[in-house]
Amino acid sequence: MAAMFFAGLLGSVHCVGMCGGIVGALTAGIDPARRQSGWRMFPFQSAYNLGRITSYMVAGAIAGAVGQGTLGILTPHKAVFVGHLLSAGFLIAMGLYLAGWWRGLALLEHLGRKIWIRIEPFGRRLLPVRTPPGALVLGLLWGWLPCGLVYSALAWSFASGGAGQGALVMLAFGAGTLPTLLVLGGAGTWLVRMARTAKVRVVLGSLAILFGVYTFGMAFSHAHSSHDKTASIVAVITLPSRA
Repeated sequence: MAAMFFAGLLGSVHCVGMCGGIVGALTAGIDPARRQSGWRMFPFQSAYNLGRITSYMVAGAIAGAVGQGTLGILTPHKAVFVGHLLSAGFLIAMGLYLAGWWRGLALLEHLGRKIWIRIEPFGRRLLPVRTPPGALVLGLLWGWLPCGLVYSALAWSFASGGAGQGALVMLAFGAGTLPTLLVLGGAGTWLVRMARTAKVRVVLGSLAILFGVYTFGMAFSHAHSSHDKTASIVAVITLPSRA
């Protein structure tokens, strides 16, 4: 779970660009005096992000359940190995996407738009948001916004082993994105400008790639140790007994 929180924290720079306009729309209908007070805006920001992360968890539960049924045909060791490889691959793809070196995840976003075009009109009807419950519902809807980074996190949910674990994976990922998006409400212009800086995106993307490579190494290390343990057990079982 710590790994997914870290991934969410790295990816939250991308979230600034994706969700910055939504946060701006969230505050457009609120009294100007309240918008100038971070504490008075906190209930709106909290409600919006609660809704967003709840939608992530629902998607994670679905991905986890599908993954459990799909990977369930494999032996436990092979399922763990394939799950680690899948997670590492998407983490590297996330880093390449963040750094702007490869836009492969944009293909997944294109597929997600087919669902989004049916959801987005309902979100527009909620604007401008004037109450925290309205912000909560808006967050629930906007949590389905097509996003390559969210789809990368869902790969971890797919490999997590079940619906409950998949939901927890997305909870950790969403929590990682939370600090940046909460700050966005008060330091929007500066933060958006920084997030669009090429150097910042390259550094964060590189960190995600390194973490993905590390996950690949862990997958093969786990597979090797499991193979050694299995071989040792078989050797003990097949030892000839002494008369």
